[in-house]
Amino acid sequence: MATDDGSCMELALEGERLCKTGDCRSGVSYFEAAIQRGTEDLKTLSAIYSQLGNAYFYLQEYEKALEFHKHDLTLARTLGDRNGEAKASGNLGNTLKVLGKFEEAIVCCTRHLDISREMHDKIGEARALYNLGNVYHAKGKHIGRSRHRDPGDFPGEVRLALERAVEFYEANLVLVRELRDKAAEGRAYGNLGNTHYLLGNFDKAVQYHEERLMIAREFNDRAAERRAFSNLGNAHVFLGEFEIAAEYYKRTLEIAENLGDKAIEAQACYSLGNTYTLLKAFEKATQFHLRHLSIAKELGDRVGEGRAYWSLGNAYTALNRHDIALGYAEKHLIVSKEVGDRTGELTAEMNIADLKVVLGISDANTNSIDEELPYQTAAASVRGTENDEHLNNGISQPSGNHQLRALSQGDVKLRVKADQSIDSSLEEGPDEDFFDMLMKAQGGRMEDQRCELPRPDIKKSSNGQGAQAMRNSTSRAANSQKGPKSNSLVPPTEMKPSVSTENLFDILQRVQGNRIDEQRSSIQPLPGLDPALREQLLTESKEKQSTVPDDAFLDMLMRCQATRMEDQRCDFPSMPRGPTVPDEDFFSLILKLQSKRINDQRVHFPDKE
Repeated sequence: MATDDGSCMELALEGERLCKTGDCRSGVSYFEAAIQRGTEDLKTLSAIYSQLGNAYFYLQEYEKALEFHKHDLTLARTLGDRNGEAKASGNLGNTLKVLGKFEEAIVCCTRHLDISREMHDKIGEARALYNLGNVYHAKGKHIGRSRHRDPGDFPGEVRLALERAVEFYEANLVLVRELRDKAAEGRAYGNLGNTHYLLGNFDKAVQYHEERLMIAREFNDRAAERRAFSNLGNAHVFLGEFEIAAEYYKRTLEIAENLGDKAIEAQACYSLGNTYTLLKAFEKATQFHLRHLSIAKELGDRVGEGRAYWSLGNAYTALNRHDIALGYAEKHLIVSKEVGDRTGELTAEMNIADLKVVLGISDANTNSIDEELPYQTAAASVRGTENDEHLNNGISQPSGNHQLRALSQGDVKLRVKADQSIDSSLEEGPDEDFFDMLMKAQGGRMEDQRCELPRPDIKKSSNGQGAQAMRNSTSRAANSQKGPKSNSLVPPTEMKPSVSTENLFDILQRVQGNRIDEQRSSIQPLPGLDPALREQLLTESKEKQSTVPDDAFLDMLMRCQATRMEDQRCDFPSMPRGPTVPDEDFFSLILKLQSKRINDQRVHFPDKE
């Protein structure tokens, strides 16, 4: 492959410039073109791999990002570039974290940390500590959400992950203070606040987010300031300080409007609507929920639209305006079915049933309300706030009179059907005779799946049929187990193997030993690198270092591959997300914290203690 180093460098520099301006898609095109031109300058090629991996990361094409960061790591190790290896390991860790491969991400980020400490690179060490904190934070949050747990009420593995995140963030904070990096210090405060929030340490969360707010104002970082206001609002909600929370959400909304971020603006309105519900200011709550609904429709967010219908139905129920509430409940049901929100669907069905009882409407006389509900006029007159770190401030508000329950402060019920159970129409299993038939029919096919091992130590018989005799012996042994109703195994004394135990182990060792080489990985072809230069690098690499990589790198690879089993696991179903609705962990937590009277609907079982 012919190379043009000058042209390759020019293309790469243009790609870097475009990425810095935010046009990563065009930047990727230039980087790819640079690789096509090729270069013999390995430092340039490593930089292209790293930049290209980062560009794909920002474009959310994480598998492509992973591919080029792996190329970068391979090249760095081939060159013996320890700093390059550290950076590539860190980039790999960040990408694996986003892909949900947390154990692999921890291995790579730990490698980054170890090399940075070895090289006395304080900046690299601080970044590695920060990345490790992020991985453990994401791991804990992911497991907590998939297990339907609320912040502060996690199983041991989740709490352990979050506590490890706190340790790494605190270590990062100490180091960035030493380096006098105020921006990094602000990020550490924000992440510590978020982690303590998930742990249920709301007082500590407030302290760290106030520190984050001060640094954000110092740098005039409006986006960071908005996040701090939102997170402070979330924490104060759970401290029961709803008025303070509302003020923080209003500040958040103001900044979101100035930044022109409609999705965050809608999240702030959603949070404000829920907060005013807790304050029993239902008229204000409906105004903010109507505004949220308007933006959700504008952005095409059907999940957010469904949540708005849900909240509006509950608020109008609390205002005893049951006819309007019924219309919103029916719309909530339609959207929930469309987006696959089973929880929302069940809740909407029960709310509709309750509202029909209050209104004296029978199912036979009910028509679905298709006309537009009167929300436009109220929506324009309201201002609100926004939820920053996508932490959800959602509230389920069951109904008001008769069989409806009025929502009050500290009194939010999550309605669940008492008679909801697993479908009783399960088919009965086949009888035992059917299994016997299958066993007989399939038993004869076992021979087709057997692997014949080479038998060099077995001598042929005089007629040259020694191998065939062994196969016949094996077949007879297998066939002797077949019978009309017999499942017994052939006693060991009746088995007469043609090969001694020692020879069998020798055969297995030879057969399996040859397969080890098939699983060895050589340096993968690096795009943009001349094949002849690649062979030269391989030779030089073997001369410079041992043919066996160091134990730490082997351990990293082994652990990365060992965790692949997690890719086959199935997560628990979760509620659908929308850009105008904050995070589900917050939604679930506020339901739990405010549902003081939910036990009225439950049957109390004896305590296990």
